[in-house]
Amino acid sequence: MENLALSVKNLNKYFHEPQTFHVLKDISFDIKKGEFLALTGKSGSGKSTLLYILSTMDTTYEGSLTINGLTLTGKAQNELAAFRNEHIGFVFQFHYLLPEFSALDNVMLPALKLEKKSSEEIEESAMGNLKLLGLEDQALKPANKLSGGQQQRVAIARALINEPTIIMGDEPTGNLDSKNTQIVFDIFRELAKERGQTIIAVTHDDDFAANCDRTLELMDGKLIHQ
Repeated sequence: MENLALSVKNLNKYFHEPQTFHVLKDISFDIKKGEFLALTGKSGSGKSTLLYILSTMDTTYEGSLTINGLTLTGKAQNELAAFRNEHIGFVFQFHYLLPEFSALDNVMLPALKLEKKSSEEIEESAMGNLKLLGLEDQALKPANKLSGGQQQRVAIARALINEPTIIMGDEPTGNLDSKNTQIVFDIFRELAKERGQTIIAVTHDDDFAANCDRTLELMDGKLIHQ
């Protein structure tokens, strides 16, 4: 159990509007620490719904979810929000950076919110992350003055700032050209290999998925390949 980052057991999810629909059907899997995993499936297969549950944002499901040895099913919303900020880093298809803030300020924000380190320590870690992603020379530039590929790398640096157990990506390369997609993929691969970072990425990109350590494929709400 100690080397598991995440474990899902007998997960079922229903939507009840306009009528009851069984979205996710009896899903169970484990993800090891340091694993780089792709979550694939056609539109409507349930992969974004599954990611939303894994990220603890959606709590209306049956079954159990454990991250870092802690069972999160049934926990209160404020406990889950605190857990997310500390243990889960998010990278979306759209970077969601604050446009007027510098790259550095954007990266620092989740750690300032966590209030576990001084702002000097946070700034030092944020600069370290930007350096890791080849962006130290862009640190003081407003986010809206960066290219799309640079903005997505800033979003990854921000996702890493609280040293999360897991990084969850929802189509993290969906908005990028092939060159920047490759750069982002290589960054994730390096983070998994060098830092032992666990990464789960929802993707439509077959090449991206094929190069991950493992692929979980959903079809009509069922796990058909893992």
